[in-house]
Amino acid sequence: MSASQPIQVRVPGFWESVREAISGTNQDYTDGSIGRAILLLSVPMVLEMCMESLFGVVDVFWVAHVGVDAIATVALTESVLTILFALALGLSMGATATVARRIGEQDEESAGVLAAQAIVLGLLMSAAIGIAGYRYAPDLLRVMGASDGVVQIGSNYTRVMLGGSTTIFMLFLINAVFRGAGDAATAMRALWLANIVNILLNPCLIFGLGPFPHLGVTGSAVGTTIGRGIGVLFQLWMLTLGKGRFHLRAHQMRLNFGVMWRLLRLSAGGTFQYLVQMASWIGLIRIVSTFGSAAVAANTLALKIVIFAILPSWGMSNAAATLVGQNLGAGKPDRAEKSVWRTGFYDMVFLGGIGILFISFASPIIGLFTNDPTVKPLAVTCLRYISYGNISYAYGMVVTQAFNGAGDTVTPTTLNLIAFWLCQLPVAYWLAFHTSLGVSGAFLAVVIGDSILAALGILWFRTGRWKRASV
Repeated sequence: MSASQPIQVRVPGFWESVREAISGTNQDYTDGSIGRAILLLSVPMVLEMCMESLFGVVDVFWVAHVGVDAIATVALTESVLTILFALALGLSMGATATVARRIGEQDEESAGVLAAQAIVLGLLMSAAIGIAGYRYAPDLLRVMGASDGVVQIGSNYTRVMLGGSTTIFMLFLINAVFRGAGDAATAMRALWLANIVNILLNPCLIFGLGPFPHLGVTGSAVGTTIGRGIGVLFQLWMLTLGKGRFHLRAHQMRLNFGVMWRLLRLSAGGTFQYLVQMASWIGLIRIVSTFGSAAVAANTLALKIVIFAILPSWGMSNAAATLVGQNLGAGKPDRAEKSVWRTGFYDMVFLGGIGILFISFASPIIGLFTNDPTVKPLAVTCLRYISYGNISYAYGMVVTQAFNGAGDTVTPTTLNLIAFWLCQLPVAYWLAFHTSLGVSGAFLAVVIGDSILAALGILWFRTGRWKRASV
């Protein structure tokens, strides 16, 4: 063979890459094929999110066999947990952005310090919430409008869920560290393990099967908390023993208040960003509720179908965040930008296809869940209207996560305020109450808000200012 003859490097095929993504990979995401990098990160992130959504599905499925008050307990407690999720997600955004940047700079020591301080912060915050939640659980249920019956049977459920806040925080936060380090497969496995334990324990503890105590609705909280706790123990094992791509060392756990303050400042924007989104949805549901229970049921049903269908889209968006952070750290801003446009295109193709499917077959899809003559027509309309905005939603989601991955949490928060509070909610009110569209006007406003978010996000992204964000 001639010395000048180039060496042929075999590029793994699609399914081989999928298997590698699930089993774990040492791929350098700052070099090589961008499309392959997106695939390797997206697949485990999608599966991770499916596992996270499964927690709530399992809880509601088994608790529904206990009674109406038990279902109300779960629903009201989840409303309180929204604040906890906002704090956990905000801190997780900061952890992903900073760890990804340091990994891209090949500074694993600093990445470890950042990860350790984020974990310490999470422990402190969740401990305070857990103590207060355990102490005041009955009062929180009453504030949320719970009846005496719900307070009586549900207080212990709420105590356990809020008292176990640390498991929720750590599961979110440590998985964010893994994603920032590019180890999405370990994050996925942690939630798989947590869910398997939760699925096995829930019916046993709720109904007292075999040697397990009969705890009723409280058993669901105990099973979920134990499942999450075992998932956290697995995370810590992978982190501290160096079993994955990222290794946390004992000396990095020493308190560093300067790093903590940087993380808090970065996370504040992420927390407010999530709260802005939640508040806008609450406002939209309030508008829809004026048209009756059928309208609320239709809106809820259509949204649950949409949310489940776009889980892969969230996975791709999180992949974009990791790619942006690592490539900016590696001094490759152009590759970071190209990764976002490529991810946005893939997401557009995927969600565009889902949109066509939902628009074309909205009636039979809704018919799988309900044939109620007052709910089904409205749910069909809602599903179709929301699906019209899938392409803009695809780009908006990817660009928003790209900003977060760069450490710029202020820009997406500002864009959310403009798109949802200043545009979507006023438009929804006007279309619903001042045109012939009625409740369909509120559904249409969702598309308008998402389209404005995508347009503003793309325009701002093209300025390139996010490339200079410091974390």
